[in-house]
Amino acid sequence: SELTLINLGRKCLVPPPHPPEFRRRAVELARTGDKSVTALAKSLGISQSCLRNWIRRDDIEEGHLDGLSAGEHKELVELRRKARQLELENEILKRAAAYFARENVLPK
Repeated sequence: SELTLINLGRKCLVPPPHPPEFRRRAVELARTGDKSVTALAKSLGISQSCLRNWIRRDDIEEGHLDGLSAGEHKELVELRRKARQLELENEILKRAAAYFARENVLPK
């Protein structure tokens, strides 16, 4: 079934995400089965690119391909957010230090 979402006053039809077990089984069938990725994807009712993405993501998670696992990607996003926050805080402190340095200088 499809979910209906309201987005800026327009209806968007978005299919529900496939459960993790469905994805794992599809990847397993793609690797061990005798069907091509195209034929398997069609029989499962998903796009070929979707199945290829799942296979690639599984290869990354298993360490067979270079790339970030889902956990590593989440950690990277969080670390970048923290770095931006720290840079902003440092800039504020620099400006405050400069302001207070000017205020404490007595004219001669």
